[in-house]
Order: sequence, then structure tokens, then C-alpha cells
Amino acid sequence: MNAKLDYRWHLRQVMADRGMFSTTDLIPPLAARGITLSTSQVYRLVVERPERLSLKILMALLDILDCSMDDLIEPVAATGAGRKTSAAAGGATTETGVGELRPTRARITRAGE
Repeated sequence: MNAKLDYRWHLRQVMADRGMFSTTDLIPPLAARGITLSTSQVYRLVVERPERLSLKILMALLDILDCSMDDLIEPVAATGAGRKTSAAAGGATTETGVGELRPTRARITRAGE
């Protein structure tokens, strides 16, 4: 059985520890390092856990916040074997595999068949 890994993103906490409480506080220091992001992109970077992240942006964040990767990214063991679906998505909260989340294939038939 393969170990599944996940991570926690601590950018918001590291920013707060450095006295940066607004997501827009990152825009000028990023721009000074040649990285231009919109306010919504910076907001998503701070508030949400990024699935993909440019190494250039990561290195700029480490420089701006004077921290290490261990401060921003915490590796953790993934819990459970599947994903959880919410009740709002049409079902009770249960663990399901990816195959169960795929739509049913449509069948095209001619009239009279």
C-alpha cells in the first residue's frame, strides 16, 4: 500500500506573524521581484491552498517573508482512501472513489430503436 501525502498551506499565518494582515500587502513586494499578480490572484494564493505554484513565486514569498519552505508548507499524511462529498453536492458525506464521481455516459439511439 502506498502512503498518500497531503500538505497544509500556512501563508496566511506566516504573513500575520510578520504583521501583514491584508492580502494586498504582498502585491508591492512581489512586483519589486518582477512578479505581477492581480489582487484576486494574490487573494487566492493567500486564502486557498494552491494546487500548483510557480517556483519563482514560491522563492519570492520565502524572500519577502524571510522564512523557509517548512514555515509555508507542512506535509501531512492524507486521511482516508477517498474523497468526501458534501450534502450540497447531492449526497450524504461519505468517502467515494473517483470512478463514482464520473457522470454516466449518454446513449444516443435513433427513433424507433
